[in-house]
Amino acid sequence: MVVTSKFKAGYFILFHISIQWWFVIVSVIMAEDLEKQFGEFVAVDSVSFTVEEGEVFGFLGPNGAGKTTTMKMIQCVSPKTGGKLEVFGMDVSTHQREIKKRLGVVPQENNLDPDFTVYENLMVYSRYFDIPRAKAEPIIDELLNFVQLREKKDTVIEQLSGGMKRRLILARALINTPRLLILDEPTIGLDPQARHLIWDKLKSLQSQGITIVLTTHYLEEAARLCDRLVIMDYGKILVEGKPDALVEEYVGTDIVEAENNPKVIACLEKSAASYDVVGNTIQVYTTNPQELTYALLQECELGHITARSATLEDVFLKLTGKKLRE
Repeated sequence: MVVTSKFKAGYFILFHISIQWWFVIVSVIMAEDLEKQFGEFVAVDSVSFTVEEGEVFGFLGPNGAGKTTTMKMIQCVSPKTGGKLEVFGMDVSTHQREIKKRLGVVPQENNLDPDFTVYENLMVYSRYFDIPRAKAEPIIDELLNFVQLREKKDTVIEQLSGGMKRRLILARALINTPRLLILDEPTIGLDPQARHLIWDKLKSLQSQGITIVLTTHYLEEAARLCDRLVIMDYGKILVEGKPDALVEEYVGTDIVEAENNPKVIACLEKSAASYDVVGNTIQVYTTNPQELTYALLQECELGHITARSATLEDVFLKLTGKKLRE
């Protein structure tokens, strides 16, 4: 490889240096048999996963599945009980300060300081990272533009809408130019317009090379944003993969819905079709809805029947059940 020519003692000296580069790919997050216990209660039970640089990775699961506990261990705010957990190749037990410098966190709750304006919230937060005021000012201006809050910079927090508060918390999480952004229910309680705006901003951040880890109860959100995800329940990872691949593997591309009655179930048993009973409805999983619908109409005594595309929500409910959990 030819390195820059250099002038010395009236001569151009051309250095020819042969360099062999070795690239070691290190996952941004690597967990192996990760555990978290609170007394006798096992909140996270020997989970293993990796998150690669530049991807959006999701944690899904019912309440109490272990998602938020896992996120807190990644953030170095809750110590692990067992197993291995590294962030940027560093152990969370011994390199907490170094890891936190590279993180941006959007918590589930809106924890902005109500005594400060929009601008002041960001400026005060910048001091936690020892960012000089002269350096913080242009960063804050850029972030306010990014989340479309420039016109609200002098507004007190109580006068902001829910969507504005979430966007401000996202801006605050970016004040230290993080390489890893962690979001716990980033669009909780927002209307569709505000939710879509947050989605656009997250996609923009991903395009800049920022790695994003999120939890959400909005299955459409996970399907839209996540490159890969895991579904957790009772502290364990049930499945991992790309949203579309999980839908096709565990449900199929489509679902045919019919009324729940014994004759229809008996007919389905004969056909060896894969189905679930959901209240007064039978959901039949298929990759060929037209053929299945025709067969059911010919062979079974059906009343009302519909066909629709399968979704990530169908996978979620199939794997974790439909019982409400508090």
